Amino acid sequence: MRQLFLLRHGKSSWDNPALPDFSRPLAERGRKAARLVGKEMASRGWMPDLAIVSAAIRTRQTWERIVAQWPKNACVFEFSDAIYEAQPERILAEIRKVNGSIQSLLVIGHNPGLETLAWQLASTTSDANALQTMSRKFPTGAVVRFQTMERWANLHPASADLTDFLRPKDLAWSILPSS
Repeated sequence: MRQLFLLRHGKSSWDNPALPDFSRPLAERGRKAARLVGKEMASRGWMPDLAIVSAAIRTRQTWERIVAQWPKNACVFEFSDAIYEAQPERILAEIRKVNGSIQSLLVIGHNPGLETLAWQLASTTSDANALQTMSRKFPTGAVVRFQTMERWANLHPASADLTDFLRPKDLAWSILPSS
C-alpha cells in the first residue's frame, strides 16, 4: 500500500508587496503551522520516503520547518519548478515519474492545483469525515493523506482513498515557541 501526502504551503507573508509571488516568504503563522504539522506527521509515523517540494520560497520554508521536526535524514527531497502553481494534471504528471520503489510520497505545493488534485484522486471509499472537512476549506498548512494500491505511474482520478485531512488549526498551537 502506497501513501501520498499533499501539503499546501504555510501562510505566506505579504509584508513586502514588491516581492514577486515566487519569492514571498512564510508569515510567522505559517512558520509555526509548518512546525506543528511536521511534529504531528512524525507522531503519526507519516514519514515519506521522498518529498517533492515546489521551488518557491514559501514552500521551501514550509519544508524546512516540517523536516526539522522529524528524525535526521528521515526523507530524501527534491525542489521542483514544475509544481510551482501547477495545474492538477501537471502535479499528477510529476507524481507519475516517481520511482516505483518509493512507498510514501509527500508533495508540497500550492492551491488551487493541489486541492483540485486531492478532489480528483479521492475514491468513493474515502473517509467521509476527511472529505467533509476538506470540502469546507483547504487552508494553508493543511495536509491530506491518501492510500493507494496503484503504482505511481498508474495513479489516476478516483484511485486513492483519502484517509486523513489535517489542518493546522486542529493542532495545539501553544506547544511551540515563535520563529
